[in-house]
Amino acid sequence: MRKFHISILAFILLLSGCSSEKFEAEHDFKVKDFEYTNHRNKRISLNSFEGTPWLAMFVYTRCNTVCPPMTSNMVDVHNAIEKEGIKNYKIVGFTVDPSHDTPDILNNYLTYYPINDQSKWELLTGYEQAEMTQFALQSFNTVVKKLRGSEDVAHDIKYFLVDQKGTVVKSYDGYSEVPTEEIVNDLKNIQ
Repeated sequence: MRKFHISILAFILLLSGCSSEKFEAEHDFKVKDFEYTNHRNKRISLNSFEGTPWLAMFVYTRCNTVCPPMTSNMVDVHNAIEKEGIKNYKIVGFTVDPSHDTPDILNNYLTYYPINDQSKWELLTGYEQAEMTQFALQSFNTVVKKLRGSEDVAHDIKYFLVDQKGTVVKSYDGYSEVPTEEIVNDLKNIQ
């Protein structure tokens, strides 16, 4: 009889372990305080996201290589998040070409993508190039570098998950092998 009770207890513990996934952070980078302008010409700060997890990416509108696929892939991620019924999140794109990417240009950029609910998106500008270079390095541990004699800007092709407290906790490939299901699960489990 005792073996039977132990077996039942082990089975219950096994089932309870499978019913929910625990989020495992891979990074611990604190996002530096900021206040920038979004594509709707409104001021957005780090405090605007307090209590809300968000996915960040670095893109720019004159990019004709990695940025269009990254943005398109983020639309797919957004659709998967919506399909899962997650409501508390944001998608934040920092332009790495702020001298060109005005709020109007960023707003127009989004119209090229089939986004059902743009209220979840914040494309940010309104800072100097050097400021973004420092911000990306200090907050996301990533490189943003304007290339000399060119309109091109070198930047990471990752998506970054930022938790409700403004800490970068994970990153993902945002270009070729986007782990959409993993991103959605992480976003659900970080809530």
